[in-house]
Amino acid sequence: MSWHRRVYEDVRNSIVYFDDAIVFITFADFVGPARCYRQIKNKPYPKSRYCRGVPDPKIRIYDVGMKKKGVDEFPFCVHLVSWEKENVSSEALEAARIACNKYMAKFAGKDAFHLRVRVHPFHVLRINKMLSCAGADRLQTGMRGAFGKPQGTCARVDIGQVLLSVRCKDSNSHHAQEALRRAKFKFPGRQKIIVSRKWGFTKYSRADYLKWKSENRIVPDGVNAKLLGCHGPLANRQPGRAFLSTSVPA
Repeated sequence: MSWHRRVYEDVRNSIVYFDDAIVFITFADFVGPARCYRQIKNKPYPKSRYCRGVPDPKIRIYDVGMKKKGVDEFPFCVHLVSWEKENVSSEALEAARIACNKYMAKFAGKDAFHLRVRVHPFHVLRINKMLSCAGADRLQTGMRGAFGKPQGTCARVDIGQVLLSVRCKDSNSHHAQEALRRAKFKFPGRQKIIVSRKWGFTKYSRADYLKWKSENRIVPDGVNAKLLGCHGPLANRQPGRAFLSTSVPA
């Protein structure tokens, strides 16, 4: 039986019958090292109706620990801040989340912290699959039509952007900093651990939060807090509650 220049692919066994000879081939479709996709060289390429078949990101949980604890329970907050502009893969985010969560659960207790991943892998990475076998040049076209297919996702991170945040009690502050130091080894590039001056995950400093709480101007709202403004009729406002300076420029 002559099969002159006839190619038949068996996907299950990865066998190619070519010119009456059986050739075992392998596809270079493995996920390459993340250093190949580290630099931000192109525009954002998110999943859409034009970009289909994107695999699910490895990280599926972004809030770990006691995420329903009130804002008054965990006053201390520390951040892991990126010091480079780069792509961070979803595998790296998941590995960092696991490392930080494991250390905090072991040394501080699983009910003594709240970990939040602050970046999301929306950018789609592509790969141009190549054959790696003898005679592969007769089965493929090389770099002609080299627009690849989706093979993973990553987060586009800028300088000074927060990657991970942990809030806990002041007594566990050293555990939180050590947990982020261990999670730092899962990321490429440089990161810094910065202790926040804010109260937990809020946008208010600790001194302002305590002052406004004593004045009953802070309303807890989950992990955040709302500051009561100066709305309402003037007759209901307490004396000495001027929010704006009354000095008139000369």
